Amino acid sequence: MQFTYGDHTIRLNMPDMPALMAEVSRRFAKGQGFALATINLDHLVKLRSDPGFRAAYAAQDLVVADGNPIVWLSRMARREVTLLPGSDLVLPLARLAAQDGIAVALVGSTEPALKLAAEHLRAKVPGLTISAIIAPPMGFDPASDAAGAILKQVEDSGARLTFLALGAPKQELLAARGRQDTPGVGFASIGAGLDFLAGNQTRAPRWVRRIAMEWAWRMATAPRRLVPRYARCAAILPAEVIAARGLRRT
Repeated sequence: MQFTYGDHTIRLNMPDMPALMAEVSRRFAKGQGFALATINLDHLVKLRSDPGFRAAYAAQDLVVADGNPIVWLSRMARREVTLLPGSDLVLPLARLAAQDGIAVALVGSTEPALKLAAEHLRAKVPGLTISAIIAPPMGFDPASDAAGAILKQVEDSGARLTFLALGAPKQELLAARGRQDTPGVGFASIGAGLDFLAGNQTRAPRWVRRIAMEWAWRMATAPRRLVPRYARCAAILPAEVIAARGLRRT
């Protein structure tokens, strides 16, 4: 499955959890870094209008489907993938890191939230080493000197896997920069995943997620912020459906 905007093509190249875990484990073993992005409809909206975001996304090594609309589009394209939200990747990736002796860094959110998330991860994943906890200041710019200093701090800590909880597009931009500045470090952009672990945000109940209605639950909890976002997402769907159907012929 792929999405093309201008000169950039974003390939959804990790179809399911086993494929993702196998590839991350392979990179751990070889000392190779990576940038992992979780694409959703909101990202597609941003990709249409933001050239910098397109370039950052095209630089991601691993891309998974974060949102049922992306899964449905993949079926229309006859390139089916499974749903892998960023929040569902944190514990499996942490367990893999612990198993392979890989230290982890947490970047984003707030320091209290990161400390709570770290406590939760250590409790859930025995043997996990968390070597750095970094909460960038408000207004953080992934292109700044401060961002370069954060990447160096992560690398100097010995971390080989970094969970980025900065939200789009900042986390993807920092991951793309990290691939250049710290090529031996893996970066997983997981949005609110650490805030969910810390209890700062509440995720939709499992039964709501099972019926593909998490978006409605989230919209009901934060209508002012999310109604306009989801309206923009709905507006691009017809064009994305046409593009997905066009992929059948390629």
